[in-house]
Amino acid sequence: MSEGLFGAIEAGGTKFRVAIARGRDVIADTTIPTRTPHETLTATIEFLRTWEDIRSVGIACFGPLDLDPASPSYGSITSTPKRLWEGTPVLAWVRDALGIPGAIDIDVGGAALGEWRWGAARGLDHFVYVTVGTGIGAGLFIDGAVHHGTGHPEMGHIAMERVAGDKYPGRCPFHGACLEGLASGPAIEERWGMSAGQLSDRPEVWELEATYLARALRTFTYVAAPQRVVLGGGVMQHGGLLDLVRMKLEEQLAGYVTSETLRGPLEEYVVAPAHGQDAGLIGAIALAMEAANA
Repeated sequence: MSEGLFGAIEAGGTKFRVAIARGRDVIADTTIPTRTPHETLTATIEFLRTWEDIRSVGIACFGPLDLDPASPSYGSITSTPKRLWEGTPVLAWVRDALGIPGAIDIDVGGAALGEWRWGAARGLDHFVYVTVGTGIGAGLFIDGAVHHGTGHPEMGHIAMERVAGDKYPGRCPFHGACLEGLASGPAIEERWGMSAGQLSDRPEVWELEATYLARALRTFTYVAAPQRVVLGGGVMQHGGLLDLVRMKLEEQLAGYVTSETLRGPLEEYVVAPAHGQDAGLIGAIALAMEAANA
């Protein structure tokens, strides 16, 4: 059943987007800066409490997360670069305060679920959702569900082959020059000395960014063999970047393809999310619906 009111939280490293949805339609929302866990989650719960008769809440959260339902710390953040949030029991905190069912997934897992139900991956059996923003993450969707494995994939932290001449050491506090460390929004800003939004007229910036993203998509393509890659996030809002990534990926594949999907132009293989910057929030609504029906 998808009728009724649902709470939805897109919990990001920079901000929390909190919404009330009737069915899949957002009817009220607010944005809360990500500060300490107590400040941020208290404000989140206060907003949701202003609405009566919420059936359930869904949370698409930055991570890493403990997603083992049998674990005593299920729904908690684990070894995040945001040290203040390490160990925070996000799901339990919100669910217990509201006294309603809840569900949580990694932010890209939630977005993948939403795009499968109502967006760019509708009708597919397997695909990858990638977000490029404050961090880089990817949700792997297989046979009707987001894949978790022993935790959940951390595809933003794969090792990357450096572009010749790139001396930037990388920003990731764990791995330095992994994909996230080289190609996230903060990495762009640190490497070039200004924000991505101020670099729109610098083609060398986006040539380098597209090359790193295409190398990652080549790995995802050969490892997971998805039907489609949905590529979203704030960095991908730069005009022309999506087309540049497609072109670079075609070069990376170098004619070695495993399906007809990969032959020729890749406009139907690498696509933008149907819900754009709202993909994570829509995914949180989908998670809330799953919690209500569990």
